[in-house]
Amino acid sequence: MQSISITPRAAEPQVSMTSAAATKVTQLLESEGDQALFLRMGVKPGGCSGFSYEMFFDSERKDTDISREFFGVELVVDPESMGMLNGAEIDYRDGLQGAGFAINNPNISRSCGCGDSFS
Repeated sequence: MQSISITPRAAEPQVSMTSAAATKVTQLLESEGDQALFLRMGVKPGGCSGFSYEMFFDSERKDTDISREFFGVELVVDPESMGMLNGAEIDYRDGLQGAGFAINNPNISRSCGCGDSFS
């Protein structure tokens, strides 16, 4: 009997989204009225800690983009940003201190006081 060895594939990079964030994105997309839009998330140089997050609605994608769907919302991330976002979670909070999206990113070593930039 011949044995077969199977090497497991490395896990694909992931960014996740909570249902609260997906609900808010859905509301915002509906107000835009464009069915071809999706949520793009990325990282760009800047901010007081070195990098900052960017999220915006987009309709153009590249072959290298990584796309996932959460609660009916399509999230697209470019591969360069995914290196700094792998394992991150997008949440939406609405509380006494304001409302907005929050990124819970296990890859950051430090962030600024406002929470908009990181390194």
